[in-house]
Amino acid sequence: MAHGSGKVREKMERICRKMTGKKEREIKVLQFGEGNFLRAFVDYMIDIANESGDFDGDVVIVKPIEFGSLERFHQQECQYTVQLRGIADGEAKRINRVVKSVADAVDCYTEYEKYSALAKLDTLRFVVSNTTEAGIVYDEKDKFENCPPTSYPGKLCKFLYERYKAFNGAMDKGLIMLPVELIDDNGIHLKECVLNQVSNWNLGADFRRWVEQACIFTSTLVDRIVTGYPKDEAAKLCEEFGYQDDLIVTGEPFALWVIESEKDISEELPLPKAGLPVIYTDNQKPYKQRKVRILNGAHTSFVLASYLCGNDIVLESMKDEMILNYIKETIFDEVIPTLTLPKEDLESFAQAVLTRFNNPYVKHALLSISLNSVSKWRARCMPSFLGYVEKKGSLPKHLTFSLAALLAFYTGSEIRDKALIGHRGDQEYQILDDAAVLEFFAANSGKEAGEYAKAVLSNESFWGQDLTQVPGTLKAVSDYLRRIRTNGMRKAVEELG
Repeated sequence: MAHGSGKVREKMERICRKMTGKKEREIKVLQFGEGNFLRAFVDYMIDIANESGDFDGDVVIVKPIEFGSLERFHQQECQYTVQLRGIADGEAKRINRVVKSVADAVDCYTEYEKYSALAKLDTLRFVVSNTTEAGIVYDEKDKFENCPPTSYPGKLCKFLYERYKAFNGAMDKGLIMLPVELIDDNGIHLKECVLNQVSNWNLGADFRRWVEQACIFTSTLVDRIVTGYPKDEAAKLCEEFGYQDDLIVTGEPFALWVIESEKDISEELPLPKAGLPVIYTDNQKPYKQRKVRILNGAHTSFVLASYLCGNDIVLESMKDEMILNYIKETIFDEVIPTLTLPKEDLESFAQAVLTRFNNPYVKHALLSISLNSVSKWRARCMPSFLGYVEKKGSLPKHLTFSLAALLAFYTGSEIRDKALIGHRGDQEYQILDDAAVLEFFAANSGKEAGEYAKAVLSNESFWGQDLTQVPGTLKAVSDYLRRIRTNGMRKAVEELG
């Protein structure tokens, strides 16, 4: 189904290869997934590397699920526009790029033979995937004789087996896997799932050895907000472009791709040479920690206080000088000192985070970020909180206050439509979390501040430990909560300094 205005489409020629001047290149990348993220991230980067002369290879997209259609891809000969929107060089910009790195799009269900033939392609070297977090799962009921197998690891295992047979087990014909699914150690899990299928389907010790030795399974960390197809603006954008494009993708300028590999693949995929934000490493964990603690941790530490101060979106919070100072002091004074990467790298990343929060094109609602704040605080903020205490021997003021803000936000007695109902002045808001968490707060949030704080901080099912045992925490959180209740959130944040 095509998007956009029929009237515009009649007047305007559709984007195609003749229009873009696409150059034919060898197929080097098989991509499982046709979604917005891969097209505005991986295919976008490969297009830049092709243009710079550092890569010179094309992508074939594989639709990995039965439903959906590739009609729009074929109508446009896989050409499309990416528009990055955000702060670049200190000002709000929209940056357009026509992506020409996708050579074809194949449905592995209705075009199995065409898909299968790609396994025999001599030039193929990389497999990229984004099959959602649920995609990298071993399915023991999956069948080898299915064309294709049901699960993504099953599809990949059979594809690799067909390649292994086609090239008689040649060790230089293995592939490099680059999964971008948002799970920790995605490459390690994908390899485990594939090897489980090798055993399940009795594909033999020689093939297993080929998978283990000839193939490389990298683990990756990706970061870019991709906002997708701009439905409300598509017709206007097409008029600006001068052509009809039903596959426009919008996203932010910031991007980061950290690729962890046991073997050095930087010469084969020389994206950094093309000036792209790609880091090759043998350990991605410090980068993951940096993202979780600084980007996600900043979100979780300020959104609840900011919402109770009267703000509704992240951008409003950045324009609120008091909240902006709170964010900066949390990140630079309390989070960064607990991390292991060089201080310069951390501060540069933190500045990029502040720029991203200040993106005028992204309306990120604070209430949507507030979802599951208890488990988020534990994963994103607690390591910085405890790390600071261990390193400095005192409590981090802003992170401690963020706990009191969480208690203030999670205050309510009525659960309605699976949400605890909180109040900001006369306005109701929904607190969304696990049922057991909401029931706990409904039962305890009406208590005196000290008693309420003790109940929450000592709840080991929330934090994995008793936070009242961290010296001074119970008193500090109780005192902050009393100030919030007495004077309101804005005055309490002001007094924090």
